[in-house]
Amino acid sequence: MSNPFTVSLVCWHDGEPLLRSVREAVFIREQGVPAELEWDELDMGCRHALALSHKGDAIGCGRMLADGHSGRIAVLPQWRQQKVGTAIMEAFLDYARAHDYKQVDVDAQTHAMPFYRGFGLVEEGDVFMDAGLPHIKMRLKLLPR
Repeated sequence: MSNPFTVSLVCWHDGEPLLRSVREAVFIREQGVPAELEWDELDMGCRHALALSHKGDAIGCGRMLADGHSGRIAVLPQWRQQKVGTAIMEAFLDYARAHDYKQVDVDAQTHAMPFYRGFGLVEEGDVFMDAGLPHIKMRLKLLPR
């Protein structure tokens, strides 16, 4: 059975309105992250994953910096537990491997640690607060092809 959604890698210029809609719903409204912390100058230089339902609605997103740091991974509540986040991470890992990145890392919200462990990422360091939410750095070293 195929997924009822697609994930594409896009630039900020092409996906901004849809990417913003997901991040505003999840991070700003649901999790209470202040807008001034959510939006930064890094978006323009990132590859963004954009998950769309077959109806064309934005349902999930994430971003990857040029150094392999991934973040801002968000899935709308009604689409959780349907492998949208998994597809986003798989797209990032495929991209990183195709571009010979040495590693991928995330500053994971602590509740999401099991999700990232499923891809082989391991915790590094101590829990820290970011935007009022507990996070931990997690890293996956990528093997050369």
